[in-house]
Amino acid sequence: MSQKTLTKEDLSQFTGTEQWYRHGLARNVLYTDGAKHVAESGGAYWLLDEIAFAQSIRQVAAEGFQVWKLKVSPDHKATLACEDGNSKIVFTKEIEFTDFPLVEIAFYFTDKVLMLPSEY
Repeated sequence: MSQKTLTKEDLSQFTGTEQWYRHGLARNVLYTDGAKHVAESGGAYWLLDEIAFAQSIRQVAAEGFQVWKLKVSPDHKATLACEDGNSKIVFTKEIEFTDFPLVEIAFYFTDKVLMLPSEY
């Protein structure tokens, strides 16, 4: 078991991407260096999976620009929400348990690419 080393300060270093990564199961979804860093350092490939798999939901797929937010409570439960870019929530999912190391994180998803906001 690897130790989760993700910090909020780490995320500010990502201002673009040098490589695109194709999701292993949702082959039409790509993600950036920053998203990969979150998955590796935060033990959160599951989070990339949740966002990629949600693209098959009609209300989610209808949004060309999506803002995804994960908020983790002190009891290790979390809420994953997708907004339309204008703060309107189009999808939410309750996560019963997570050991994700940050209290919250956001991603953008547009043109079939998942990225950190600083990479947009």
